[in-house]
Amino acid sequence: MTRIISALAEISAQYDALFVDLWGCVHNGVQALPGAVSALQKYRASGGKVVLVTNSPRPRAGVRKQLVHFGVPDDAWDTIATSGDSARSAMYRGVVGKKVWHIGPPTDLKFFEPINVVDNPLVIERVALEDAEGMVCTGPFDSLAEPAVMRPQFLMAKQMGLKLLCANPDIVVDRGEVREWCAGALAALYTEMGGESLYFGKPYPPIYDLARRRLAELGARVPDDRILAIGDGILTDIAGAMGEDIDSLFISGGLAAEETKTSEQPDPDALASYLSKEKSSPTFTIGHLR
Repeated sequence: MTRIISALAEISAQYDALFVDLWGCVHNGVQALPGAVSALQKYRASGGKVVLVTNSPRPRAGVRKQLVHFGVPDDAWDTIATSGDSARSAMYRGVVGKKVWHIGPPTDLKFFEPINVVDNPLVIERVALEDAEGMVCTGPFDSLAEPAVMRPQFLMAKQMGLKLLCANPDIVVDRGEVREWCAGALAALYTEMGGESLYFGKPYPPIYDLARRRLAELGARVPDDRILAIGDGILTDIAGAMGEDIDSLFISGGLAAEETKTSEQPDPDALASYLSKEKSSPTFTIGHLR
Protein backbone atom coordinates (compact mmCIF):
# COMPACT_ATOMS: atom_id res chain seq x y z
CA MET A 1 0.00 0.00 0.00
CA THR A 2 1.26 3.46 -0.90
CA ARG A 3 2.27 5.82 1.90
CA ILE A 4 0.69 9.29 1.81
CA ILE A 5 3.19 12.03 2.65
CA SER A 6 2.73 15.77 3.13
CA ALA A 7 6.05 17.06 1.73
CA LEU A 8 8.96 15.81 -0.37
CA ALA A 9 11.31 16.68 2.51
CA GLU A 10 9.83 13.82 4.55
CA ILE A 11 11.51 11.25 2.30
CA SER A 12 14.09 13.11 0.19
CA ALA A 13 17.10 12.16 2.33
CA GLN A 14 16.64 8.56 1.14
CA TYR A 15 17.46 9.56 -2.45
CA ASP A 16 20.43 11.06 -4.29
CA ALA A 17 18.53 11.84 -7.49
CA LEU A 18 15.00 12.55 -8.65
CA PHE A 19 13.47 11.74 -12.04
CA VAL A 20 10.75 14.40 -12.15
CA ASP A 21 7.86 14.69 -14.58
CA LEU A 22 7.05 18.22 -15.72
CA TRP A 23 3.45 18.65 -16.86
CA GLY A 24 1.10 18.35 -13.88
CA CYS A 25 3.99 18.27 -11.41
CA VAL A 26 6.28 21.27 -11.96
CA HIS A 27 4.00 23.32 -14.24
CA ASN A 28 0.41 23.09 -15.44
CA GLY A 29 1.04 23.87 -19.09
CA VAL A 30 0.59 27.59 -18.40
CA GLN A 31 2.81 28.51 -15.47
CA ALA A 32 5.17 27.06 -12.86
CA LEU A 33 3.72 25.55 -9.68
CA PRO A 34 5.43 27.48 -6.85
CA GLY A 35 5.28 24.70 -4.25
CA ALA A 36 6.95 22.24 -6.60
CA VAL A 37 9.65 24.71 -7.59
CA SER A 38 10.44 25.43 -3.95
CA ALA A 39 10.61 21.72 -3.07
CA LEU A 40 13.06 21.02 -5.90
CA GLN A 41 15.20 24.04 -5.04
CA LYS A 42 15.49 22.84 -1.44
CA TYR A 43 16.31 19.31 -2.57
CA ARG A 44 19.11 20.55 -4.83
CA ALA A 45 20.44 22.81 -2.08
CA SER A 46 20.84 19.69 0.07
CA GLY A 47 23.03 18.09 -2.62
CA GLY A 48 20.47 16.08 -4.60
CA LYS A 49 20.33 15.94 -8.40
CA VAL A 50 17.14 16.66 -10.34
CA VAL A 51 16.62 15.15 -13.81
CA LEU A 52 13.49 16.43 -15.51
CA VAL A 53 12.14 13.38 -17.38
CA THR A 54 9.40 14.44 -19.74
CA ASN A 55 7.32 12.90 -22.50
CA SER A 56 7.62 16.13 -24.47
CA PRO A 57 8.36 15.45 -28.15
CA ARG A 58 10.68 18.49 -28.14
CA PRO A 59 14.48 18.31 -27.92
CA ARG A 60 15.77 19.29 -24.48
CA ALA A 61 16.82 22.73 -25.75
CA GLY A 62 13.18 23.37 -26.65
CA VAL A 63 11.98 22.19 -23.24
CA ARG A 64 14.51 24.50 -21.58
CA LYS A 65 13.02 27.48 -23.44
CA GLN A 66 9.54 26.35 -22.46
CA LEU A 67 10.58 26.22 -18.79
CA VAL A 68 11.75 29.83 -18.98
CA HIS A 69 8.41 30.79 -20.53
CA PHE A 70 6.50 29.05 -17.72
CA GLY A 71 8.68 30.64 -15.04
CA VAL A 72 10.52 27.52 -13.84
CA PRO A 73 13.92 28.79 -12.59
CA ASP A 74 17.21 27.12 -13.53
CA ASP A 75 18.08 26.36 -9.91
CA ALA A 76 15.14 23.93 -9.64
CA TRP A 77 16.75 21.31 -11.90
CA ASP A 78 20.06 19.97 -13.18
CA THR A 79 19.38 18.36 -16.56
CA ILE A 80 16.61 17.20 -18.90
CA ALA A 81 15.74 13.93 -20.62
CA THR A 82 12.93 14.12 -23.19
CA SER A 83 11.07 11.43 -25.07
CA GLY A 84 11.65 13.65 -28.10
CA ASP A 85 15.42 13.21 -27.87
CA SER A 86 15.05 9.46 -27.37
CA ALA A 87 12.66 9.20 -30.32
CA ARG A 88 14.77 11.46 -32.53
CA SER A 89 17.80 9.22 -32.01
CA ALA A 90 15.72 6.23 -33.11
CA MET A 91 14.33 8.07 -36.13
CA TYR A 92 17.79 9.08 -37.35
CA ARG A 93 18.89 5.46 -36.97
CA GLY A 94 16.15 4.56 -39.44
CA VAL A 95 13.56 2.69 -37.35
CA VAL A 96 10.70 3.97 -39.56
CA GLY A 97 12.64 4.61 -42.78
CA LYS A 98 13.94 7.71 -44.53
CA LYS A 99 10.67 9.09 -45.87
CA VAL A 100 8.21 9.83 -43.07
CA TRP A 101 4.75 11.28 -42.75
CA HIS A 102 4.71 13.68 -39.80
CA ILE A 103 1.63 13.80 -37.60
CA GLY A 104 1.79 16.87 -35.40
CA PRO A 105 1.47 20.66 -35.26
CA PRO A 106 3.97 23.02 -36.97
CA THR A 107 5.36 23.92 -33.53
CA ASP A 108 6.91 20.43 -33.37
CA LEU A 109 9.04 20.77 -36.50
CA LYS A 110 12.20 21.19 -34.40
CA PHE A 111 11.92 17.43 -33.92
CA PHE A 112 13.44 17.13 -37.40
CA GLU A 113 16.46 19.36 -36.77
CA PRO A 114 19.89 17.69 -37.26
CA ILE A 115 21.15 15.50 -34.43
CA ASN A 116 24.76 14.97 -33.34
CA VAL A 117 24.49 11.96 -31.05
CA VAL A 118 23.94 9.31 -33.76
CA ASP A 119 26.77 8.04 -35.96
CA ASN A 120 25.97 8.44 -39.67
CA PRO A 121 22.37 9.63 -39.17
CA LEU A 122 19.95 9.12 -42.03
CA VAL A 123 18.75 12.09 -44.05
CA ILE A 124 15.07 12.23 -43.12
CA GLU A 125 12.53 13.54 -45.63
CA ARG A 126 9.01 14.58 -44.62
CA VAL A 127 6.53 13.44 -47.27
CA ALA A 128 2.82 12.88 -47.83
CA LEU A 129 1.28 9.74 -46.38
CA GLU A 130 1.00 8.00 -49.74
CA ASP A 131 4.78 8.38 -50.27
CA ALA A 132 5.87 7.45 -46.75
CA GLU A 133 7.97 4.55 -45.49
CA GLY A 134 6.88 5.23 -41.91
CA MET A 135 5.12 7.71 -39.63
CA VAL A 136 6.38 10.04 -36.90
CA CYS A 137 3.77 11.27 -34.42
CA THR A 138 4.69 14.16 -32.14
CA GLY A 139 1.06 14.94 -31.33
CA PRO A 140 -2.37 15.41 -32.91
CA PHE A 141 -2.91 17.98 -35.62
CA ASP A 142 -5.68 19.30 -33.34
CA SER A 143 -5.18 18.47 -29.66
CA LEU A 144 -8.89 19.00 -28.89
CA ALA A 145 -10.17 16.66 -31.61
CA GLU A 146 -11.01 13.03 -30.81
CA PRO A 147 -8.25 10.63 -31.92
CA ALA A 148 -10.83 8.76 -34.05
CA VAL A 149 -10.60 11.52 -36.69
CA MET A 150 -7.36 9.79 -37.78
CA ARG A 151 -9.00 6.45 -38.62
CA PRO A 152 -9.08 6.95 -42.42
CA GLN A 153 -5.37 7.84 -42.60
CA PHE A 154 -4.44 5.06 -40.18
CA LEU A 155 -6.39 2.50 -42.19
CA MET A 156 -4.36 3.48 -45.25
CA ALA A 157 -1.11 3.41 -43.25
CA LYS A 158 -1.88 -0.06 -41.89
CA GLN A 159 -2.60 -1.35 -45.39
CA MET A 160 0.79 0.09 -46.45
CA GLY A 161 2.48 -1.71 -43.54
CA LEU A 162 3.83 1.50 -41.99
CA LYS A 163 5.22 1.68 -38.45
CA LEU A 164 4.37 4.66 -36.26
CA LEU A 165 7.08 6.23 -34.12
CA CYS A 166 5.40 7.83 -31.07
CA ALA A 167 7.44 10.68 -29.64
CA ASN A 168 5.14 11.22 -26.65
CA PRO A 169 3.35 8.22 -25.08
CA ASP A 170 1.11 10.44 -22.91
CA ILE A 171 -2.57 9.97 -23.67
CA VAL A 172 -3.79 13.33 -22.30
CA VAL A 173 -2.47 16.40 -20.49
CA ASP A 174 -4.21 19.27 -18.74
CA ARG A 175 -3.25 22.71 -20.04
CA GLY A 176 -4.56 24.81 -17.21
CA GLU A 177 -8.20 23.74 -17.03
CA VAL A 178 -8.34 22.27 -20.55
CA ARG A 179 -7.67 18.58 -21.21
CA GLU A 180 -5.83 17.89 -24.47
CA TRP A 181 -5.00 14.73 -26.40
CA CYS A 182 -1.37 13.69 -26.91
CA ALA A 183 0.54 11.52 -29.38
CA GLY A 184 0.07 8.45 -27.17
CA ALA A 185 -3.67 8.50 -27.86
CA LEU A 186 -3.05 8.32 -31.60
CA ALA A 187 -0.45 5.56 -31.20
CA ALA A 188 -2.91 3.59 -29.06
CA LEU A 189 -5.58 3.97 -31.75
CA TYR A 190 -3.17 2.80 -34.48
CA THR A 191 -2.19 -0.22 -32.40
CA GLU A 192 -5.87 -0.99 -31.72
CA MET A 193 -6.46 -0.92 -35.49
CA GLY A 194 -3.71 -3.49 -36.00
CA GLY A 195 -0.83 -1.18 -36.82
CA GLU A 196 2.59 -1.21 -35.13
CA SER A 197 3.54 1.67 -32.81
CA LEU A 198 7.03 2.25 -31.40
CA TYR A 199 7.30 4.16 -28.11
CA PHE A 200 10.30 6.04 -26.66
CA GLY A 201 8.98 7.92 -23.63
CA LYS A 202 7.66 6.87 -20.24
CA PRO A 203 6.86 4.11 -19.31
CA TYR A 204 9.23 2.51 -21.85
CA PRO A 205 12.91 1.74 -21.09
CA PRO A 206 14.70 4.00 -23.65
CA ILE A 207 13.88 7.24 -21.84
CA TYR A 208 15.09 5.85 -18.51
CA ASP A 209 18.36 4.82 -20.14
CA LEU A 210 18.64 8.40 -21.42
CA ALA A 211 17.84 9.82 -17.97
CA ARG A 212 20.61 7.71 -16.41
CA ARG A 213 23.05 8.93 -19.08
CA ARG A 214 22.08 12.52 -18.35
CA LEU A 215 22.70 11.84 -14.65
CA ALA A 216 26.10 10.33 -15.42
CA GLU A 217 27.00 13.43 -17.44
CA LEU A 218 26.67 15.38 -14.19
CA GLY A 219 29.31 13.12 -12.64
CA ALA A 220 26.67 11.42 -10.50
CA ARG A 221 26.59 7.62 -10.67
CA VAL A 222 23.50 6.88 -8.63
CA PRO A 223 22.27 3.33 -7.99
CA ASP A 224 18.61 2.70 -8.79
CA ASP A 225 17.68 2.27 -5.13
CA ARG A 226 18.74 5.90 -4.55
CA ILE A 227 16.54 7.29 -7.36
CA LEU A 228 12.95 8.49 -6.83
CA ALA A 229 10.62 8.97 -9.81
CA ILE A 230 7.93 11.64 -9.40
CA GLY A 231 4.89 12.08 -11.61
CA ASP A 232 1.12 12.30 -11.98
CA GLY A 233 0.72 9.73 -14.77
CA ILE A 234 -0.18 6.35 -13.32
CA LEU A 235 0.26 4.66 -16.73
CA THR A 236 3.46 6.53 -17.60
CA ASP A 237 5.41 7.90 -14.64
CA ILE A 238 4.43 5.29 -12.07
CA ALA A 239 4.23 2.32 -14.45
CA GLY A 240 7.65 3.27 -15.79
CA ALA A 241 9.17 3.51 -12.32
CA MET A 242 7.70 0.13 -11.38
CA GLY A 243 9.09 -1.37 -14.57
CA GLU A 244 12.54 0.02 -13.80
CA ASP A 245 12.28 -1.14 -10.17
CA ILE A 246 12.80 2.35 -8.75
CA ASP A 247 10.74 4.04 -6.03
CA SER A 248 8.00 6.46 -7.03
CA LEU A 249 6.04 9.42 -5.69
CA PHE A 250 2.57 9.69 -7.23
CA ILE A 251 1.16 13.22 -7.59
CA SER A 252 -2.54 12.50 -7.13
CA GLY A 253 -3.67 16.08 -7.74
CA GLY A 254 -2.70 15.98 -11.43
CA LEU A 255 -4.40 13.80 -14.03
CA ALA A 256 -6.16 11.70 -11.37
CA ALA A 257 -7.35 14.55 -9.14
CA GLU A 258 -11.02 13.70 -9.67
CA GLU A 259 -10.63 9.95 -9.20
CA THR A 260 -8.56 10.38 -6.01
CA LYS A 261 -10.69 13.27 -4.70
CA THR A 262 -7.58 15.39 -4.29
CA SER A 263 -7.71 19.02 -3.30
CA GLU A 264 -4.66 19.49 -1.09
CA GLN A 265 -4.31 15.77 -0.36
CA PRO A 266 -6.01 12.65 -1.72
CA ASP A 267 -8.91 10.99 0.02
CA PRO A 268 -7.34 7.74 1.31
CA ASP A 269 -10.27 5.53 0.35
CA ALA A 270 -10.61 7.07 -3.12
CA LEU A 271 -6.86 6.74 -3.64
CA ALA A 272 -6.88 3.09 -2.59
CA SER A 273 -9.81 2.36 -4.94
CA TYR A 274 -8.09 4.13 -7.86
CA LEU A 275 -4.76 2.36 -7.36
CA SER A 276 -6.52 -1.00 -7.06
CA LYS A 277 -8.42 -0.35 -10.29
CA GLU A 278 -5.21 0.63 -12.09
CA LYS A 279 -3.24 -2.23 -10.49
CA SER A 280 -0.57 0.26 -9.48
CA SER A 281 1.61 0.51 -6.37
CA PRO A 282 3.49 3.82 -6.08
CA THR A 283 5.85 3.88 -3.11
CA PHE A 284 4.51 7.24 -1.93
CA THR A 285 1.62 9.57 -2.78
CA ILE A 286 1.14 13.31 -2.27
CA GLY A 287 -1.58 15.67 -3.48
CA HIS A 288 0.81 18.14 -5.09
CA LEU A 289 4.59 18.29 -5.22
CA ARG A 290 5.75 20.54 -2.38
